[in-house]
Amino acid sequence: MQDDEQTAVKAVDGFWRRHFAQQFGQPYRSPRVAGAYTGTDGPSCGGEPSVPFNAFYCRPGDFLAWDEDLMAAGYSQIGDAWVYLIIAHEWGHAIQARLDNDLVSVAAELQADCLAGAALQGAADEGVIAIEPGDGEELAKTLAAVADDYPWTKESDHGSAEERTSSFNTGVQGGVSACI
Repeated sequence: MQDDEQTAVKAVDGFWRRHFAQQFGQPYRSPRVAGAYTGTDGPSCGGEPSVPFNAFYCRPGDFLAWDEDLMAAGYSQIGDAWVYLIIAHEWGHAIQARLDNDLVSVAAELQADCLAGAALQGAADEGVIAIEPGDGEELAKTLAAVADDYPWTKESDHGSAEERTSSFNTGVQGGVSACI
C-alpha cells in the first residue's frame, strides 16, 4: 500500500508540474506531503488536531495528510484505486488553493473530484500510471464510499455518489479545463 501511496503522489504531482503553468498561466509549486499518520498522531492544521480515519489538505500549512487506517481499510475492501483517488482528490484541494477565487467552484468538493479525474487520467495517458482491469469499478466504489449518502452527513458537504462520480468522470473525459 505504501508503494501505491508513493506512486500516487509522484503521478499526481508530476501531472500538475507538467500542466499547471500551461493551464493557469502561473508557476506551480507542490504542496508538502505530510503523508501518513495513525489516529490522532497526525499533523495539526490551523491549530486543529488531525482527525482519525480521514484524509485532508491543510490550506494554512499547504500540506496533504492521511490516516493509514483509512487508506488500509479502503485498500483492503475496495482495492488500490482507493489510494490513488484519495490522494488525487486532496491534491485537487491544493490546486484550488493556488487558483484565483473566481476559478474555484462553490461546490469545491465536487471540483476536487473533477480535478482528481483529470490528473489521474492525464497521468495514465502519459504512461506514468497504468489503469488496470477493475480500476473503474474500484473508483466507482471509492466515490460511493466517500459520498454523503448517509444519515449523519449532509449532501452538500461532499455530494452524493452520483454527483461525485459524475464530477470525477467530467475530469477524466474533459481534462482540467472541464473542471474550471
